[in-house]
Amino acid sequence: MGIVAHVDAGKTSLTERLLFAAGVVDRVGRVDDGDTRTDSMDLERRRGITIRSAVVAFRLGDLPVNLIDTPGHSDFIAEVERALSVLDGAVLVISAVEGVQPQTRLLMRTLDRLRIPTLLFVNKVDRVGARYDDLLADIRRLLTPAAVPMETVTELGTRAAAVELLGLHRQELGELLAERNDDFLERYLQGPVDQAVELRNQVARAEAHPVYFGSAMTGVGIDELIDGIRTWLPRATGSPAGDLNARVFKVERVAAGQKLASARIVSGTLTARTPVAVHPVDGPEYQGRPSGIELYADGARTPVDRVEAGQIVALRGLKSIRIGDQLGVRTPYAQRLFAPPTLETVVSARDRVRLFQALTQLAEQDPLIRVQKADEITVSLYGEVQKEVIASLLESEYGLDVTFSETTPIHVERLNGTGSAIREITAGPWAAGVGFRVAPVAEGIEYNLEVELGALPRAFHTAIEETVRQTLHQGLYGWEIPDIRIDLTHTAYFSPVTVAADFRRLVPLILMQAIAEAGTTVLEPLNHFELDVPPDTVARMMAHVAEHRGVVTQVLPSHLEGTIPAATTHAFEAQLPHLGRGEALLATSFDSYQPVPAAPPIRTRTDGNPLNEKQYVLHLNQSL
Repeated sequence: MGIVAHVDAGKTSLTERLLFAAGVVDRVGRVDDGDTRTDSMDLERRRGITIRSAVVAFRLGDLPVNLIDTPGHSDFIAEVERALSVLDGAVLVISAVEGVQPQTRLLMRTLDRLRIPTLLFVNKVDRVGARYDDLLADIRRLLTPAAVPMETVTELGTRAAAVELLGLHRQELGELLAERNDDFLERYLQGPVDQAVELRNQVARAEAHPVYFGSAMTGVGIDELIDGIRTWLPRATGSPAGDLNARVFKVERVAAGQKLASARIVSGTLTARTPVAVHPVDGPEYQGRPSGIELYADGARTPVDRVEAGQIVALRGLKSIRIGDQLGVRTPYAQRLFAPPTLETVVSARDRVRLFQALTQLAEQDPLIRVQKADEITVSLYGEVQKEVIASLLESEYGLDVTFSETTPIHVERLNGTGSAIREITAGPWAAGVGFRVAPVAEGIEYNLEVELGALPRAFHTAIEETVRQTLHQGLYGWEIPDIRIDLTHTAYFSPVTVAADFRRLVPLILMQAIAEAGTTVLEPLNHFELDVPPDTVARMMAHVAEHRGVVTQVLPSHLEGTIPAATTHAFEAQLPHLGRGEALLATSFDSYQPVPAAPPIRTRTDGNPLNEKQYVLHLNQSL
């Protein structure tokens, strides 16, 4: 199960309290003291925030639990995404004081979309300003109308705060359950029914969400929450006798640079030192052989030879493994839950070679933070906090002192139509032939073969597909093309002259020629914003939004919602303290892409000159 929350809601403190209750630790660590079990990075301890997901396993009575503590800061939403892909259930933590926050709403929407059974835990009931009735109303209005309070709170907002369980056969609960199940409604109207059974079924279908209250700091309400986890959240259903399917959700570097991949065994059995099929997120299947398996159990990792469905493991020896890869058989599941990063920055250091190698290794641990190397080394980001994290990691783990350029928005290119190109080269240093047809698609990269697979050696097909995906990182104006269908319509090779490198040279030229025929439009990222302001500043704020090319879609007495280009978001935010008299609160998240209103921007270096790598279209005729 996962624990998710907006930053500072008390998520890591709750994890510590659960570990203490399970007997894994003999004292409860404190985020402020930097001694929590799951925040192991030095930067996590200094900042008091979770940056990387951490796994810890323990038992709650007869129930084995694999707990994943996820980041709460929106800059690290990619870590949350990877954890959600392997969960059976979740606990969403809400502060009784701050209440439902923008990140809370984003997480709840995602949990609901994935149909992940979820309990809500309202933390900090012992803090001054803690709320109950109006917070429940906010939860039902902003998160889910099917919130089921399981307790009341006495002495709310004081150190003497305590919880009292509510009965399961009260009328309010019966009516709520009946609204979501016609069969239960009929039985409910006919006479007494077991509402606990129906609640368990609806929780398992992610249709109802029990709400517990307590304090992770003092331990109030924790026993009741544990009972709720044991009672309502469904247990893993994968069978050890089925086909092996394992999903990798975390990759880290350990001693001597070896990769350690954390994976959920969804079904089947995995044995150490036995060959297994690996299905990359993108790219062809290959055979891997885990040299070692470590099982998460009793608060630690234990070496084992065999693991089975329902367990979380750490795998060694898979050199090419990446986050999102599957082992065994491939099964469909949501691989992209949140939007990709929309910002980028140039990273500089004296030793460019070591810098690129270090950033490439960090990108293995966070695949949405893409690293690109042309005249300059660029890194994509979710926000400014990640700059500090990357700088700290590069200094502590690689001994590199780095500087960053100003953060700029990442544009993308979309095809205007279809295009095709074909070419065979038989003379000169190359000897190969390829043909492509390209077309726009709604989402993702679709790569299809319209040639016979056996007409070309497998190594050549691999070289073609890998080069296609690499080429799409920079389109006609230098921006990535993320949504495109590529059909390989023609191949030719000339034995024994042709080598894989010939295709790696030729593919970018022909593919970009097809893209040039289709044409592309440059799009800019658009953010959704929620802005809380003093009531008498609403009109001024609306004008401020318009000045920065934003559009207001909802206006309440002290609340604005709308969209604003990522390019102007930073400047918009910089003036809020003055315009809102220090009381304005802004939350933004990626919304969509829209065409750039002016001339298409060309991706440039920090000195203003265009990037010169992969600008193939400018030299197609001369090159061919």
